[in-house]
Amino acid sequence: MNAENGATVPVTVDLAAEYEASGVAEVLRELDEELIGLAPVKRRIRETAALLLVDRARRDMGLAHETPTLHMSFTGNPGTGKTTVALKLAGLLHRLGYVRKGHLVSVTRDDLVGQYIGHTAPKTKEVLKKAMGGVLFIDEAYYLYKPDNERDYGQEAIEILLQVMENNRDDLVVIMAGYADRMDRFFAANPGFRSRIAHHIEFPDYTDAELERIAGTMLGAQGYLFDGGGRKAMAEYVALRRRQPHFANARSIRNALDRARLRQANRLFETAKGPLDARALSTITEADVRASRVFQGGLDVDRQPAGGET
Repeated sequence: MNAENGATVPVTVDLAAEYEASGVAEVLRELDEELIGLAPVKRRIRETAALLLVDRARRDMGLAHETPTLHMSFTGNPGTGKTTVALKLAGLLHRLGYVRKGHLVSVTRDDLVGQYIGHTAPKTKEVLKKAMGGVLFIDEAYYLYKPDNERDYGQEAIEILLQVMENNRDDLVVIMAGYADRMDRFFAANPGFRSRIAHHIEFPDYTDAELERIAGTMLGAQGYLFDGGGRKAMAEYVALRRRQPHFANARSIRNALDRARLRQANRLFETAKGPLDARALSTITEADVRASRVFQGGLDVDRQPAGGET
């Protein structure tokens, strides 16, 4: 130990030990176990954790350090896990002492922008108050900016957000999410955001194989399983559904499974002649999946509610 200004500081640091003691390993393990695929996203989260661990070690050793800016942009198509990753990131930042609470506040334009003069500022400030000490996740952030509408109050919300992002970056992380092309146009029109966001993370679409694994995992979490024919039919469903409009990756798979369970229940009621065991009640068959309109060349469309892009 060395004494500096009356305080005792360490002369070395064991980063591996700090990593285990911080609980970061547990969060990253959960991220790997709960989210299939997304390798580049997980790599960026690990890099962020490493940055914060080193920053904390430098601070403890009395070395020059500056609180890193962690405001982020998450871009990608719907259903690629952006909200889930934001939630895990909030917990990771809390374990590393970057934010006080580690909670996630998820909002859309409607939560920030008012309908009349004097309405937007208190709405935006109330959301920011709730988010302090954690992560504010703004879905479809580009809808804040509507230059063609002279009576729109989104610009007021933008100005408040920019000020808070700059002044409170040691106790609030803002994540702005949406489609990549629209986010690019939003940042081009609002350079203040681009200058404050240091981390741009792209969420790739899932592959067919990953979506098939996701389907099996989702079913398992609900206490269901595919039989052999059901699993094969689901693989064909994924390939066909991907080519249709409004495909939303994991969200579309979840919706498809909900419909398959509905068909399974109806099938059991119509065809069961006697008592059913647990396996019969829990098995999704080929017939349950192939009854989808996708196999007849029709559309199996997932309508997205407002603010449901992630």
